[in-house]
Amino acid sequence: MSQPDPPGSLDEATQQQLIQEIGRVIVRALPPGWQESTTEYRALGDHVETVCRLIAPNGSAIPLAAPPEVSDLFGRLRAGMHQPDRGTWISAVYRLQRPGSYAVDFNGDNEPDWQSPPPPSAYAEELRRHPRPAEATPQWLAAGTAQQEPPRPSLRTAEVFDDRGNPITERPEIGRAEAERVAEYLEKAPVVLAARSYDNDRLDPQRAASVPMTFHTDGSWIWPGAVAYYLRLHGVSPEPDLLNHIRALGFQLPEVTEPQRELAVSVITGEHR
Repeated sequence: MSQPDPPGSLDEATQQQLIQEIGRVIVRALPPGWQESTTEYRALGDHVETVCRLIAPNGSAIPLAAPPEVSDLFGRLRAGMHQPDRGTWISAVYRLQRPGSYAVDFNGDNEPDWQSPPPPSAYAEELRRHPRPAEATPQWLAAGTAQQEPPRPSLRTAEVFDDRGNPITERPEIGRAEAERVAEYLEKAPVVLAARSYDNDRLDPQRAASVPMTFHTDGSWIWPGAVAYYLRLHGVSPEPDLLNHIRALGFQLPEVTEPQRELAVSVITGEHR
């Protein structure tokens, strides 16, 4: 099987030559006495279907085996007809009538009537091979492609207190030794966002402003620097899910990648939805 031509590489004269070659291949495979036939080629990414039918005098369609080389020729034609502003066609119907009449209809927008549904990966592969702008991408193709996009990783955000309006917590206390290990974990996690100033201590308003206005992440959670502050000075435990997460890691901080840090910043600033 020959390799497909580079996208958009076929001029109109070469396209016509290839279309005529497809017709000759189909005719050689038709039975004696044929009068009319249709061959439909459908492709999406790696998913390809070729359906050949003989049209009887009464109009009924008789299935025929398509010549193997027809799919290769259609594939070359499809790639070679690609246009950057509209992509390329998804299906084509080649009609032949004896003695030498033919017509080809190309469909670049409507989803074909597939014999079997294309695999999910075919949608993204189609746009990778034959890119087209968003305004020229039909909804069914865009929707199928969107389903293949991997979900962006999510980060949970811890609150300092159980009630955002008031410094209220109903969390069980943890022992001093464990509290030290938890606080060290919280403080050593990378700072991804920080203010130059400090906030007031909401449990001790008389104290000079000393609560760090920072945000940390370990790649799975985001928490304000105030979480470690209130744990050390007032024994306020982190919220249970974050505490259990730290325990499950054996109090060992994982490596935090740059993409994870960037994602944390986007979550904090509200850019990530």
